[in-house]
Amino acid sequence: MNHFYKIGFCLASFFLTTSCGYEPLDFEVEKPASFALQEEIDAYADLKTFVNREANPGFKLGTGAIITDYSLQGVLYRLINRNFDEITPASGMMHGAIVQADGSLNLENVSKFLTTAEKAGMTVFGHTLVSHANQNASYLNGLLTPLVVESPAYANSLNTNSLKAGTFDGYSTLGASVLIVDNEGMGGNVKAIKLVSGASASAPTDLQLVTPAVPVVQGHEYEVVFYIKSDAPGQGRVAFEGLKNNTPAKDWTGTGSSPTFTTGPGWKRVRFKVNDFDAGSIKLHLDLGYAPNVTYYVDINNFYVYDTQGDPLITNLVANGNFESGSGWGGWGNGSTRGITADGMGLNNAGKAFFVTNPSVAANYYTVQTSYELGKPLDNGKAYKLSFWVKGTATGVIRPELQSPNYSSNGFGMVNVTKDWQLVSLTTTATAADRSRLVFSYGEFAGTVYIDDVVLSTAISVGGTTLVQKTAAEKEAIITSQLDRWISGLVTATKGSVKAWDVVSEPMDDEKPSELRTGKGRTLASDEFYWQDYLGKEYAVKAFKAARAKGNATDLLFINDTKLEQNLDKTRGLIEYVKYIEANGAKVDGIGTRLNLSLTSDKQNITTMFQLLAATGKMVRVSGLSVSLGVTADKATPEQYLAQKEMYQYVLNEYIKTVPAKQRYGVTISNPLDTTEPAGLWTQGLVRKPAYAGFAEGLKGLK
Repeated sequence: MNHFYKIGFCLASFFLTTSCGYEPLDFEVEKPASFALQEEIDAYADLKTFVNREANPGFKLGTGAIITDYSLQGVLYRLINRNFDEITPASGMMHGAIVQADGSLNLENVSKFLTTAEKAGMTVFGHTLVSHANQNASYLNGLLTPLVVESPAYANSLNTNSLKAGTFDGYSTLGASVLIVDNEGMGGNVKAIKLVSGASASAPTDLQLVTPAVPVVQGHEYEVVFYIKSDAPGQGRVAFEGLKNNTPAKDWTGTGSSPTFTTGPGWKRVRFKVNDFDAGSIKLHLDLGYAPNVTYYVDINNFYVYDTQGDPLITNLVANGNFESGSGWGGWGNGSTRGITADGMGLNNAGKAFFVTNPSVAANYYTVQTSYELGKPLDNGKAYKLSFWVKGTATGVIRPELQSPNYSSNGFGMVNVTKDWQLVSLTTTATAADRSRLVFSYGEFAGTVYIDDVVLSTAISVGGTTLVQKTAAEKEAIITSQLDRWISGLVTATKGSVKAWDVVSEPMDDEKPSELRTGKGRTLASDEFYWQDYLGKEYAVKAFKAARAKGNATDLLFINDTKLEQNLDKTRGLIEYVKYIEANGAKVDGIGTRLNLSLTSDKQNITTMFQLLAATGKMVRVSGLSVSLGVTADKATPEQYLAQKEMYQYVLNEYIKTVPAKQRYGVTISNPLDTTEPAGLWTQGLVRKPAYAGFAEGLKGLK
């Protein structure tokens, strides 16, 4: 059909200031075809008006979006509200966006987003509880690193000589079985105390170890440190003889004050201080009789009671080398920044650390430096030992040195920094009497370097450091705890607003479609973490059970994957995994398929995929639909845009035709707008594309 514009001209004299007083000249021109096509597209109603609600009351028409963009309530907010029923956060509700460096959950952005969506009448689909991408991998991996055990810098007031010799001389015991065993202590090849509670144990003193008397100085503060683990969940306390309160509540393990502490399969440090002495000596009662049939191990080599106000065995020339109360370090160069981290970012995910961020490799290694003033010059000719823990966001080199005001120095050598915490111990000799500061140079490292527990002392050997590797069972217990903690925290906090979740996303391997993905043998991105590498196939079972337990009784819980239409064996593998999950006691309500399509995607595969998913009887959700042109917008042709329109319509038609109405959860597009590639229904300038019309025509088939 031809379209014409009527254009009238009013020719006025330069001198006239009033309107024309004669008839305008009329003539007709044909409207350009592109204008006509755009008018047809713009004539379509909003997308959600095409959904037959009477026949499809539960159908959700959704879109993905960045939660902070939506919460701004700008043009995108209005476009989404007019056209869609449901919004799926792009990544803002995932582990990496919410879990902080200390493991706590920051839900500020999520809460604002949920409130905004609720006021707009939009439902929210929770995305995603467990995936390998967008995870706070640094925090999780930090929990799996070896336990670092360092001997105190003070003499041990507790006599452990008999224990090390394999006897209990000076000690007393109560309980079913208390003995000293070889090779069960931390680090291997060392002794441990093995304590086994009896079948009827129920009181703290039903299993007990009592130490010899420990001499104390009135008015001084003493610290008690020991390491303990158990083969099953256990409970204990330390009671005393010689305190004004012999059964104190303490912050035993850094988790808050309590009358008792808990134990499990991994070594746990118990550390606390006492000073309310009633006499010149005290005895410790390690009481572990709370639960029956639990076997405990206490490491002998690291059982200490020491006077924190006594004479140290070594003097650290770096005050506050653990950075818990400031740094005292200055620095400069190359636009770098430095400071103290948040709590929980130090060694072993405890306390604080010092960081330096260098934005790029500098001209020289000394271009970026931090400096600590020692207060007085070091002794000329004396050897000094420097030890510290270090890790980085990348790999590279840093250089510590002892420096003079005139910049001459004695270097400790180059330190290779990795992404994991490592202990560095170096020695150098001061060759001048004016070495008065400790300097670290970062010019060769691009990224952030973290250091902790810096000790500079005269080069004598005192005590030692033990690295205790975590066993597979310990890692499984740690990751299980984190999985439950994360899911419970997020689902509980959002259950008033979120009634459907992707519980597990992208479980299946692309190359081995009947097996789970794995990160083993690969160099992983900074936000990659594979829960299944520690929990096995049970990871999804645990995730669905946790989400079911903490959410609403009517919540719909989905498993989701990508490339199912590209590899039908992957579709079959996912279906078999769903069967495994349900055979092991969890319930899966639906299966989501993320369709990142191109103009050449195999249409028959798309249809077969929908058939396979529908045959499960589960709800089927298109969790993220996009159709890429394979080129940027400036190179796209009208023919490609029409092919994109046809592909969008085809997917809707096949979904509706193949999946029974009662199994259709709905369709979510990945992003309403074009991004770097023109894959959306609107351009970046908010102009409807032919794809909009194709999508709308597809929705008309909902009957």
